[in-house]
Amino acid sequence: MSSSTAALARQWTTWGPVVAAVGLALGWGRHHLPGFAVVLIVLCLFAAVLSAVHHAEVIAHRVGEPYGSLVLAVAVTVIEVGLIVMLMIGGGDKATSYARDTVFAAVMITCNGIVGLSLLVGALRNRVAVFNAEGSGGELAIVCTLATMTLVLPTFTTTHPGPEFSAGQLAFAAVSSLLLYGVFVAVQTVRHRDYFLPVPRPGQEGRAEEEHAEPPSRGETWFSLALLVVALVAVVGNAKLVSPTIEDAVASAGLPKAVVGVVIALMVLLPETLAAVRAASRDRMQTSMNLAYGSAIASIGLTIPSIALASVWLEGPLILGLGPLHMVLFVLTAVVSALTVVPGRATLLQGSVHLSIFAAFVFLSFSP
Repeated sequence: MSSSTAALARQWTTWGPVVAAVGLALGWGRHHLPGFAVVLIVLCLFAAVLSAVHHAEVIAHRVGEPYGSLVLAVAVTVIEVGLIVMLMIGGGDKATSYARDTVFAAVMITCNGIVGLSLLVGALRNRVAVFNAEGSGGELAIVCTLATMTLVLPTFTTTHPGPEFSAGQLAFAAVSSLLLYGVFVAVQTVRHRDYFLPVPRPGQEGRAEEEHAEPPSRGETWFSLALLVVALVAVVGNAKLVSPTIEDAVASAGLPKAVVGVVIALMVLLPETLAAVRAASRDRMQTSMNLAYGSAIASIGLTIPSIALASVWLEGPLILGLGPLHMVLFVLTAVVSALTVVPGRATLLQGSVHLSIFAAFVFLSFSP
């Protein structure tokens, strides 16, 4: 092992996935964990989540933009899918809407929370946050299309009673989402890659690249890839261990069960938020937008097909349709996001508006 890799091995992000995997092995198969064990598992879970995104960032640094944002988005989505499936397996009838609640929460967090916070940081740094309208506009269009097809249409279809798809409709939505996600990846990484690169300011074309450290070596990249796999397995397994505690806490507090989905999305997207804010603070707003909208696209485009496949053996209905309250918030988000993205420039005002919508979503999730 080289000296640089050895130094990397001493970092907490190396030991975090290992410790989380050990905690998973010790707690696996236990249906009721004591309080101190739950606390330790939760700490392991957060360490694994943060470690997973750190190692995804190492890989992203090696491959460059926009591939880096894509790696982060896919890594986060794998975590999210694992959490949803694990909760649905052990949740019974009350888990029928976990997929909808988590995916919609991810859309609101990314399109309002992450975008709003990134615009706020970018505008505070440079007065005006600048990004590529073509790339961000295309990403937003995909988010709105995927969300409408998978979360809005089930409320209005009539083949199956209730806010659910029939088997054929679910298969169509899953395949369409996966194909659209594939087209997005091809456009982002090959055909129009320049639309998703940071926009340099006049006279500062080389400054953003100079702020970056040297890319990691091939050995460090493979090392991070291995630890990323370990961290993802640990996240999914530990989430399964603590899911009964999360559900019991929500029920004991008398909160709506949709809060479980919000908690999952907030936990999974916290590291993504930190990465986007760091990018905005370095005047790389397009990277922040790629992280936000790319995570939303991956959250829908990969989660819905995965849940559709899992529904073959999962018992109970799969509720995907949004209610009137969340539908209004989604429409408001789509309209405001379009007005933000079209100019390719934003100020504190746009960031504050998005954060206000995000605050309304969180508040109404706890008090609908």
